[in-house]
Amino acid sequence: MSIINAILDLGAVVMLPILIFILSLIFGEKPGRALRSGIIIGIGFIGINLVIGLLSNNLGPAAEALVKNSGLKLDVIDVGWPAAAAIAFASKVGAFVIPIGLVVNVIMLVTRTTKTVNVDLWNYWHFAFTGALVSAATNNLTLGMIAAAINAAIVLKLADWTAPIVQEFYGLPGISLPHGFSLAYVPVAIPLNKIFDKIPGINKIDINPDSISKRFGVLGEPMMVGLILGIVLGLIAKYDIKDSLNLGMSMAGVMFLMPRMVRILMEGLIPVSEAAKKFMQKRFAGNEFYIGLDSAVAIGHPAAIATALILVPVTILLALVVPGNRVLPFGDLATIPFMVAMIAPICRGNVFRSVIIGTLVIAVGLLIATNVSPLHTQAAIDAAFQFPEGATTISSICDGANPLTWIILKVMQLFG
Repeated sequence: MSIINAILDLGAVVMLPILIFILSLIFGEKPGRALRSGIIIGIGFIGINLVIGLLSNNLGPAAEALVKNSGLKLDVIDVGWPAAAAIAFASKVGAFVIPIGLVVNVIMLVTRTTKTVNVDLWNYWHFAFTGALVSAATNNLTLGMIAAAINAAIVLKLADWTAPIVQEFYGLPGISLPHGFSLAYVPVAIPLNKIFDKIPGINKIDINPDSISKRFGVLGEPMMVGLILGIVLGLIAKYDIKDSLNLGMSMAGVMFLMPRMVRILMEGLIPVSEAAKKFMQKRFAGNEFYIGLDSAVAIGHPAAIATALILVPVTILLALVVPGNRVLPFGDLATIPFMVAMIAPICRGNVFRSVIIGTLVIAVGLLIATNVSPLHTQAAIDAAFQFPEGATTISSICDGANPLTWIILKVMQLFG
C-alpha cells in the first residue's frame, strides 16, 4: 500500500514521464532520446493542466452564478472528479486497483485480447471508483475487486475499438485512449450518430470548426468561437460587461492554447510511438499495439472544446428540468470536455450532433448520478472523505454519471 501511495503521490505529471522513459528504454530507444521524450510529455501535461485550470477557474464562478440565478434547490452536491478520485483511491478497492489493472492488461496482451498497453496508471481510479461503489453496495470487497477488473477489461476493448478513429481524427499515431469516463459514451454515441445519418434534413447539417471558419472567416476561428461563447455565457450568468468580456477572453485563450499544448505533448509521444511500433513488429510480427494514454491529449480539438462550452449552460438547464434529478452540477462542469472527447470523433467533428448527443447523455447521467448518490456518499464515508460544508449527500458527473460504471454496479449487485 505504501508503494502504491508513493506512486500516486508523484502525480500524473511526474509519473507518466518516468513510465514513458522506462517504456522507451524497453522498446530500444537511446537513453538521451527516451529522457527527452519523457520530459517533453510531462511538460505537455503541465501545459494541458494549466489550460484546464484556466477553464475550470473561469467556468466555476460562472456556473455558480448560473445556478444561483436559476433558483435551483437540489440536495445532492456534485463534488467533482478530484474528490471522486480521492474517494476511489482511498477505498479498500483502491489499495489493489493498480495491481489489478496491470494484471488484467498483461493477461489481455498475452492472450491477444487487447492491443493497448495502458500506461495511464493515474486514471485507474475510474476502475477503483466502480469497485468502491460495488463494495459499498454489496459489502463485499471481492466483488468490488472483480468489478474493477471487469471495468478495466471493458475499457481496454473499447480503447482498441476506437483507436483507429482516435488516431485519424486527433492525429495521434499509435495511441489509444483507455479512459474510463470518456469511453463510456462510445456505445451510446455510435448508434445515435447512425440514427442521425438516416434522418432527412438532420443528416445534412454539418456544423464543424472548419465549416464555421470557412463561412465566417476570422469570426469562425476557434478562438473567436471561444470568445463569443464565453461572452454569451457571462451574460446568461448575469455578469456585467467587464466580467463577460474577461470570461470571453479566457475561453478564447482555452480554444487557442489547448491545441498547442497537445502539440507539445505529441512532440514527446511520436518517438516513443515509433520505437514501440518497431519493437512490437520485430518481436510480434503482424501484431499491432497501442500506447494507452489519458484522453487529456484529445480535448484540445476545437470541436470538443466548442461542444463542451455549449453544454455547460445546457447542463444547468437540464438539472432544472429533468424529472427526478437531485444533483446540483458544479464541480464537474469543467470535465465536460472529457465526456465529449470520444463523441466528437464519432461525429466527425460535427458540433451540432455532438451537442445533441451530449445533451442526451448528460440528461440520463444526472439521473444515474442521483441514483448512485447514496452509494457515492457511503463510499466517501468509508474513505473518511471530508464533505463540503453543508453537504450531506454527494455525487459527481465524473464518474457518478458514468453509464458503464452504473451498468457494472447493477449487474454486480445481483451477486451481492
